[in-house]
Amino acid sequence: MKFFIDTANLSEIQAAYDLGVLDGVTTNPSLMAKEGIAGEENVMAHYKAICDIVDDKVSAEVIATDFEGMVREGEELAAIDPKIVVKIPMTKEGIKAVKYFSSKGIRTNCTLIFSVGQALLAAKAGATYISPFLGRLDDISASGVGLIQEIKQVFDNYDFGTEILCASIRHTMHLVECAKLGADVATCPLSVIVGLSNHPLTDSGLAKFLADHASANNAPVGA
Repeated sequence: MKFFIDTANLSEIQAAYDLGVLDGVTTNPSLMAKEGIAGEENVMAHYKAICDIVDDKVSAEVIATDFEGMVREGEELAAIDPKIVVKIPMTKEGIKAVKYFSSKGIRTNCTLIFSVGQALLAAKAGATYISPFLGRLDDISASGVGLIQEIKQVFDNYDFGTEILCASIRHTMHLVECAKLGADVATCPLSVIVGLSNHPLTDSGLAKFLADHASANNAPVGA
């Protein structure tokens, strides 16, 4: 499974990259706004700064909702750096844009997926990634993980090249469940990636090792 970090914060991206497990980055207009990035020139420069940190696969989202606008913005984003993946919303116009970019060899991430039908359309159009939103489905008492399972079954039936990128991941078990189902990518906050390393038995086991070492060597614990 590939690990992407879902943020526009450069420090968090650098921290995830330094862990040695980061495969990419996803962003959206809300994450950009959270970092106070506004204005086309500043947004473009920020995307370039992200690309300079990571090895590949930086999802940059279009703002336009019409086909022509998506194509124009997507081509501008793709020109920033070869690492850019153009992020397109799941709409009728968005599907047309995904098909256009696919024909041009430009990678796409079709976002805001909430049904198997939407995932199927995006895959048929040639999306590089589709982004089903687990957490937002859970918020309305639907099963986000269940959607991943259904999409995986359909994609396996037809051997689509489109990768399932699990988004709106809220906690480590979301990520683990997606991995068990064979999803290709998980994008999540830094806290979820780091959270995978945590276990109380690891903490207590390490504390015991250190205490035994200190006792055997007549040294203070932690010395």
